[in-house]
Amino acid sequence: MGAISLRQVRKVFGETIVIPSIDLEITDGEFVVFVGPSGCGKSTLLRVIAGLEIPDSGAVYIAGNEVTKLPPAARMIGMVFQNYALFPHLNVAENILFGLKLRGTPKAERQQRLDETVELLELVPYLGRKPSQLSGGQQQRVALGRAIISGRQVILMDEPLSNLDAILRQEMRNELRVLQTSLNLTVIYVTHDQAEALSMSDQVILMREGAVDQVASAPEIYRRPATLFAASFIGAPPANLIALEPRDSGMAIAGTDQIILPRIADEPLKLGIRPEDLREPQGD
Repeated sequence: MGAISLRQVRKVFGETIVIPSIDLEITDGEFVVFVGPSGCGKSTLLRVIAGLEIPDSGAVYIAGNEVTKLPPAARMIGMVFQNYALFPHLNVAENILFGLKLRGTPKAERQQRLDETVELLELVPYLGRKPSQLSGGQQQRVALGRAIISGRQVILMDEPLSNLDAILRQEMRNELRVLQTSLNLTVIYVTHDQAEALSMSDQVILMREGAVDQVASAPEIYRRPATLFAASFIGAPPANLIALEPRDSGMAIAGTDQIILPRIADEPLKLGIRPEDLREPQGD
């Protein structure tokens, strides 16, 4: 089981409050993406879940067990980093097996798991190669193999595709999603790339200034943003926001008498329009 629960998690660095207080529930088997502007706290929150940072208050639960103060190795999670974190002096097989060897897994079991993992990730031809002899995509597969060979159901990923070119990044998005679904993994994925967030996720968790701004599926957060920030951040380009003011006959564009909606409020509003919903007028 890979359900994750955060309860009133708070993290402070010196005098800087990075995460004031977050409550969050992530369902077993979900692909969840943390997205938001730089400095919003998404990577810090991932590190708190991983055990690389200890929260100043609050609690972290994985599979129903409190792990707030446990070290990363005791949390039964796998992690894939932005820089892959491969050992340059070890070949592909040795890199993938490193964690199992460290935990004393019997040799026969290690070999069986290795065979299954490299077949799944199409790494069989590269087992004897060092990381320097691999492409970026192959190195990413090795890092992923090291995370999933343990059989752990929770995988944390911190911008794992940011070093790849655009075409390879798209291919790896598809591969990661297929692997996550086939292995029923709970994945928490941090990115600043909205295309990744919207195309890969079951749930998007939009963060702003250390807080959760909205939690929704990709279609919902795109078509029904809950806040002005969500409307202005999600989408490339984002939604056009038009200020409206109430008039006796309806809602008018602010500063004009141009009525564009029936009167639906007694106070000023913002109307969000996605660029693809705009059309040129037809006829004369």
